[in-house]
Amino acid sequence: MHAAGRTNNEARIRVLLVISNFEYGGAQRQIVELANNADPARMEVHVCSLSDYTPLAMELQIPSDRFHIIPKRARFDASVVMRLARLLRRLRVDVVHGYLFDAEIAVRLAGRLSRTPLVVGSERNTDYSLKRVQLAAYRLTRSHVDVIVANSNAGAAFNSRALGHHPDQYRVVHNGVDTSHFVPRDRIEARAPLGIDAQARVVGMFASFKAQKNHPLLLAATQHLVARIPGVKILLVGDELHGGMHGSREYRARMEALIDERGLRAHCLCLGNRDDVAALYPACDVTVLPSLFEGTPNVALESMACGVPVVATNVSDNALIVPDGRAGFIVPLGDERALADRLERTLTDSPLRQAMGCSARAWVEREFSTRRLAEKTEAVYREWLGLRAGMTI
Repeated sequence: MHAAGRTNNEARIRVLLVISNFEYGGAQRQIVELANNADPARMEVHVCSLSDYTPLAMELQIPSDRFHIIPKRARFDASVVMRLARLLRRLRVDVVHGYLFDAEIAVRLAGRLSRTPLVVGSERNTDYSLKRVQLAAYRLTRSHVDVIVANSNAGAAFNSRALGHHPDQYRVVHNGVDTSHFVPRDRIEARAPLGIDAQARVVGMFASFKAQKNHPLLLAATQHLVARIPGVKILLVGDELHGGMHGSREYRARMEALIDERGLRAHCLCLGNRDDVAALYPACDVTVLPSLFEGTPNVALESMACGVPVVATNVSDNALIVPDGRAGFIVPLGDERALADRLERTLTDSPLRQAMGCSARAWVEREFSTRRLAEKTEAVYREWLGLRAGMTI
């Protein structure tokens, strides 16, 4: 029996998390953390990818038979909806939760076809542009989603304006980070495999090569920074999206060219995608998040959990995630000189950097652990299952 038909507050609910792909990315990482940290006595979590490219699947700690793949056979593959509906019925799912556009639309349609008690959407960003076909698909399926979980207050407000959902239909659950995995480590040991001198000043940027992440702002700031700290190193961790999605291949090529045009090649170390990022953050003195827009930036949480302060642009909930002057700094979007100034201060003021690193670690442990992520998400599911069923679950 579905959880929506039960009256027991402690009834275990069965959840299917569906995402467009399971490559290296922020939304994918949060699915891993949610699945791995859910209380197994209260939630049975399954995960489904709509692509057979699933490098992050190896990090899931759920039984292998709870990871499902329903690959799209074409760009517009209507059969995905029917196949997903069959999976929902077979698993007798209580909650289906979609992440990213393709999965969200499939979840909305399949959820209604299968009469799944609770259909959940997601908002992972803010202030981005939707294509006409995306906007149309979201609006046509607007009545098929019950609640939308946003990972920022700004994202919830943006989604409500863009898609016309009532503000009461949103719940905000900020991302969580595994504070037992992302921990402070010895800086010299972290740098040794990279061939970086122990005394070097190192700025890290952990981001896929896509326009949202705004590498040009960092490169512009780096030009100012090099004049002040000639030996500064910029560690670029990340790569284009799988298959060059969303113009990421062209964007990466432009950034490579921009590095050379600005004469920064000797200062930049490009590492591509890495599965050992927890060992790379401690190699940095500070990390930077120059994004044009964000949801809850996982990389900021991970960096702070490793005791490394963050300098981020003042977009979305960044000022809430990174307390200015305590865990790092917040700078105006587009202000390359302000970014350079804050990076320089963090790099050259060792006592300040160490104090902010300690404060950042304590802040994340208290407010943004993966256990809190799972608890808050479960609370949303149970609240809305109760509303859908007319009873408290």
